[in-house]
This record gives sequence, C-alpha cells and structure tokens, in this order.
Amino acid sequence: MHTLFPRARKSPPRHNRFLKFFRDYPGTADGTRRRSRIRKFLSYYRPHLPLLLADLLCAILVAGTAVALPLCANFVTSHLLALPNAPEAYGQILAFGGFMLAILAVQIAAIFFVDYQGHVMGARIEAAVRQELFEHCQKLSFSFYDRQRTGQLMSRITNDSLWLGELFHHGPEDISIAVLKYGGAMVVLFFIDPPLASLILLLTPVAVAYALHFNRRMNRALEASKRQIAAVNERVEDALAGIRVVQSFANEALEQQRFAKLNRRFLEGRADGYRSEAWFSVGTESFAQLITILVIVIGGLRILTAELSVAEMLTFLLCVAVLVDPVQRLANFVRLWQEGYTGFVRAMEVLEIAPDVTDRPSARPMPVPGGEISFSDVAFGYEADGPKVLERLSLTIAPGEFVALVGPSGVGKSTLCALIPRFYDVQAGAIRIDGTDIRDVTLASLRRHVGVVQQDVYLFAGTVAENLRYGRPGATGAEVEAAARAANAHDFIMALPGGYDTDIGQRGVKLSGGQRQRLTIARAFLKDPAILIFDEATSALDNESERAVQKALLSLASGRTTLVIAHRLSTVRHADRILVLTGDGIIEQGTHSDLMAQEGVYANLHSVQASI
Repeated sequence: MHTLFPRARKSPPRHNRFLKFFRDYPGTADGTRRRSRIRKFLSYYRPHLPLLLADLLCAILVAGTAVALPLCANFVTSHLLALPNAPEAYGQILAFGGFMLAILAVQIAAIFFVDYQGHVMGARIEAAVRQELFEHCQKLSFSFYDRQRTGQLMSRITNDSLWLGELFHHGPEDISIAVLKYGGAMVVLFFIDPPLASLILLLTPVAVAYALHFNRRMNRALEASKRQIAAVNERVEDALAGIRVVQSFANEALEQQRFAKLNRRFLEGRADGYRSEAWFSVGTESFAQLITILVIVIGGLRILTAELSVAEMLTFLLCVAVLVDPVQRLANFVRLWQEGYTGFVRAMEVLEIAPDVTDRPSARPMPVPGGEISFSDVAFGYEADGPKVLERLSLTIAPGEFVALVGPSGVGKSTLCALIPRFYDVQAGAIRIDGTDIRDVTLASLRRHVGVVQQDVYLFAGTVAENLRYGRPGATGAEVEAAARAANAHDFIMALPGGYDTDIGQRGVKLSGGQRQRLTIARAFLKDPAILIFDEATSALDNESERAVQKALLSLASGRTTLVIAHRLSTVRHADRILVLTGDGIIEQGTHSDLMAQEGVYANLHSVQASI
C-alpha cells in the first residue's frame, strides 16, 4: 500500500545506480513527476514576475560592478600611473576614484534591493506554499487522516516550508550573480593572460565534481533529518495533547525516554549532514585559495620572464578574488537547494494526493431538504480490498423522523452515519436525500444541511461565543444566546467568570464533559441543519449531565430528520423508530415498546443494561 511517510531506506548499492539513471530518465514516470514538480516550483514566481525581474536586474548590477572594479584598478595602474605629468595624474586618479565610488554606490543600492525586496518576495512565496498546503489538507478526506498522523503533517506545513523562502529568494540571484561574476572574471583573465586563465578553467570541473559528490551526501542526510524532525514533532504533539493521561499514569519518564530517543536520532542525522556540509565548504574554500596560490607563483614566474606585468598581475589577483564569491554563492545555493527543495518535494507529496471525496463536475447546490434519507444496497469498507463494514444495506428514513441506531460495537453504526455527509463515499449502491443522490450535489451545500454532534467533542481554543459561532460565523449575540438556551447551556455559561467571553482552553479543558457536549449541541442549533446526527453523544456523561444533554437533544431534534447512535438505551426510548444493527445488517426495527415485546436482541441489550 502506498504511504505518504515511507520508512527510511538504505542507500542503493553502487551497481543499482545505473538502474536508477533509467528510473529517473525524463521519459519515465519518475522523470515526468520531477519535471512536473520543477514546473510547479517555477510557477510560484508567476505572481511576482516584476519583482523577480527587478531582483535579477540588481543581481546583474552586483555582478557587473564587482568585475568593473578590477578593470578600474588595471586602468589606474597601467595608464594613469604612467602619465608623465604628476599633477595631471593626481587629478585623473582622484576623478577616477570618484567614478569608482559611483560604481560602489550602484553596487550598494543593488545589494540592498536584492537583500530586502528579494527576501520579501521569498517570504511571500513561502507563505503562499504554506497556505496552499493548509488549504489542501482541509480538502483531504477522512480516509487520508485515518492513515496519517497530525505531527507529521504539521512538520510538512511548518518546518519543511521554512527554508522555501530562502531558496525562492536566493536561488535566482545566487545563480545569476555566480554565473555572471564567474563568466565576467574569466573573460578578463583570458584577456590578460590566456595560459594562466586556461589553468584556472581546467581546475573548475574538478571543483564541480567534488561539489556534486558532497551535494548528494548532503541531500541524503537532509532528507533523513526532515523525516526525523517530523517524528520528533509527532512525539511532542502526541505527548502534550495527552499530558493529562501521561501525568495520571506517572509516565513522564517514559515520555522523556521516547522523546530523547527520537531527538538523539535527529541529532545524529544532522551531524551526518553537517559533516558533508563541512567537507563541501572546505573544498570550495580550498579551491579559491589554491587558485590564488597558483596565480601568485606562476604569475611571479611570468613576471620574471617579462610575459606578465605587475599591473596585470594585480588585476589578475583582484579577478581571482572576484571568483571566490561565485564559489561561495554556489555553495550557498547548494545548501539552500538541499534544505528548500527537499522540503518542497515533501510538500508536493501532500499536494499531489487527490481527495477521495470530491464534487462531481455536474454537482449542483443542494436546496434546503425535506429530510428523507434512503440507503439503497449500500456497501462500504475502509480498505478497498478489505472486509466490508456494511454490505447491501437498504433503509429509508422519513422526513422529520427520529431514528435511533443501536447494536454492538464495530457493526457500522458510526460508519452508516458518516456516509450521509460524505465523510466517506459508498463503494456500491447509493444514498439519496429527497430522492437525489448525495454525490450529485456539492459537498459544501450537503454538509451545510447536515449537523453532526460526535462523542469525541472538539472545541477550539478561544471563548464560548467563538466556539458557538463556528456553527454560523455571522450569528448575532442574540442568536448565539438563543441557541445556548435551546441547548440548556445558557445558565452554566453565565456562571462562568466571563460568561460568553470566557476562554475555555485548548479543546475546552476548563469545562466538564456535559458542558462541552451541550456547547456542541448549541453549535448545532446555531447551524440549524435539516438533518441531524448524534453519534454516541451521551456515552461518557454522568447521569445528571446525560439528562441535560438528552433534553437538549430532544429539543434540537424537533422538526428535523434525526439519527441517534447510542449505547445507553435510555437515550433512545423516545425515538420514532429504533434500528438494531449487527454484523448481519438491520435485524430488528420498531419503537421501544415494539422491540421490548419481541424479546429479541434489543430486549436482551436492554435487560443487560438494566442489570448493571
């Protein structure tokens, strides 16, 4: 099975590299994917083309002025110093010094623009990638989140995108400046002394081969470290989200050991990366110094043979100093490419995952439904090749009917309800609302008319009012209060220190289970859906809280098509119809009285609960 987060793999043996070449050849699937990702990478520049062009223009000015200064030095030493008239020479040297200062001013202005506006462009693109990632994650289906872990996704959205801004900024400018400086300096060197310049040119491929070797090593180390920091984030998110469980079991030491193991593994991965980066930096720096030494030694010998003048030697050395910057920029670009592009690839791995549940091309908005729901030969399993949770299930629920689903765990009660708002799509058969297949209406309009109150209550960090308005962001204060009153939540809200403006903490930790559940019901009231689903909404509550929630539930269910899943049968006694679901499908249905009279599965469940 394909997984988004594969296990770390060992490097392929050398004899497999030939096979890897063909696997990555542009005509293959991997080569096509790589080209597609490069096009996607470049597409992020499109909204910023004027700024990119200005940035590249300034990069050209930086490179041009850097090469111009050694030429100015050559002109001063070879022409102005040779003037016979000293006062005239003084004046021309000072005038030429002013010209050089003007060149320096242009260079400073260009560098400032590149460093400031270029970074702003990179930051905007980084933010755009992060926004696109977040929006895409919002579209991915429940089946995706069933397989993935939040900490891993957080790492891809946050950590992996941190270096993207630097890459998007420095990539074009570093390449442009490096190429132009190197090319310009080499032209000047060949003009001054072709033999010595040819020697420098011959050494360049050696430096490039050295850089590419350690570039591959850095790439492997960085990919491994990104996987490892994702695992660290996952451990942190899991341990801190479950801190109450950790402390209640006194397992702080265990969590510290787990974190230390992952943290140590990440450190070892970073050390491998830094080792390769150090060898890379040593090589590039040594190359520049080696060139300088060769120029001094060979240039000195050529001066003795009168094949090179001192002025030309000085210009040559200044141009060699200019060559150092392209080498350093190349090193910086390679580092940023490894940091940024590996993160970009990991982001693309998420963006390339298509949601399992999407709108059909012909999907239309769903009008306010009457509330009839019908299942026709519905089959569904969480894995395409795995066992079916539901098989050939058929069921019709009348508009406004209050239907309860009961039965043992694992028979598909929650699954059946999750199929109605299309959290998952049926694998066979169809679900219709008012006679229309739910796949023929837009997801947004369908879910706007279906309200879900789950057992696993989720409240966001913020105030009571902010959480209630999640059901309808534009609701007025009076509407929020009316929803809270209908859910029997107004009294306890007013008893809180700040009333509706009370901060309830992460996931509502400052409230009791019953209070949190009533807030979710009030949120559903505010949404005002035509179809309502309660999934084990009272299973974890005490008796008093359960009665309050049941009262709110019955109030909310009035006039709506309602499905309630409950293990506590006291919750469903007042249902219009109770469906008993087992592994064989719906085996009993009727009112509470009807099912008790049948003395079947429902009656047995009721007697077992009554005896507890």
